[in-house]
Amino acid sequence: MHRYRFLLSRQWVILTIVAIALIPTMIRLGFWQKHRYEERTARNDLVSSALHAKPVPVERLSSPGHTVTRVERYRTVTATGTFDTAKEEVVRRRTNSDNEVGFHVLTPFVLGDGKVLLVNRGWIPANGAQTAFPKIPAPPAGRTTITGRLMADETTAASGIKNVEGLPERQIMLINSTEEAHRLGARVLGGYVEQTGPQTDSPEQISDPGSEDAPLNYAYMIQWWLFAAAVPVGWWFLVRREIRDQEEAAAEAKPEETEPAAV
Repeated sequence: MHRYRFLLSRQWVILTIVAIALIPTMIRLGFWQKHRYEERTARNDLVSSALHAKPVPVERLSSPGHTVTRVERYRTVTATGTFDTAKEEVVRRRTNSDNEVGFHVLTPFVLGDGKVLLVNRGWIPANGAQTAFPKIPAPPAGRTTITGRLMADETTAASGIKNVEGLPERQIMLINSTEEAHRLGARVLGGYVEQTGPQTDSPEQISDPGSEDAPLNYAYMIQWWLFAAAVPVGWWFLVRREIRDQEEAAAEAKPEETEPAAV
């Protein structure tokens, strides 16, 4: 066992402790990526199911004060009413498909019974410093029927967007049906709708939500577990190399045998 005495040296004790600590850490990271993979796969399945579900009237899924659930989010809904452009607002710091910064246009849509549906009609470019209310293309006049994706109220926690106060008139940071109900003095349906029809050139309509990259998390999961398996293999390889180096050094240090001198 003297061949392995070097394992008790300070250098090798530290190396061994680090190797032992790395194995469970990498295994846990693999399970974390597995959890992320399952989360993203479930989210993608939920979004796909919602987008492909049969359109339903918006009041079947939402009502004043309602909180849009994960299952209801992205469901295609229909609504019939009239756009109220006099109380229109714009949502700041929003990007289009080309990552250009601009506004989303939020227009109250008054239903037949007087309730209000918040409709995000799409994206328009910003006007420099974004201090003045931008010029917005008008929606269809009179009574019309729209379709769109039902969305939950926006929050800072979910979006990462800070709800800044003191903004220019008719500009907001987050779409929130409760706050809009206070502003409008009306019964506002919970959540809002991203309009998808009728199709218009401007505002630029918001594209369908993309799928999160779940296969990437699966690859990372396998990668971390392979790393965990490679640690003891690598440690043993270093041990064998150290033994070989010691044996070679001992062989070189051994004096060569010489033949006896002739008498």
